Amino acid sequence: MPTVWIPAPLRELTGGERVVVVPGTTVREVIRNLDARFPGLRERLCEVDEAGEQISPHITIAIDGVAAHHGLLTPVAEASEIHILPAIGGGAC
Repeated sequence: MPTVWIPAPLRELTGGERVVVVPGTTVREVIRNLDARFPGLRERLCEVDEAGEQISPHITIAIDGVAAHHGLLTPVAEASEIHILPAIGGGAC
């Protein structure tokens, strides 16, 4: 099953767990299984608009070191490592 690395801002929802193993063959399935185990994660990772459900623009999902360019439809392998990366802001000229 894929291994998911949880960033510090979301660990309040996972009871402090940093690394979680959940089933899924797409990013969508992994997020839904994370949410089933840790309610509230899906709403922090995804948003719904007129185009449908998508990964929040404030989040990047990296699978085996590569950004999930196909969003929720991105395939996930059985042994994949998934990193949830919150957007980093700030800095001024």
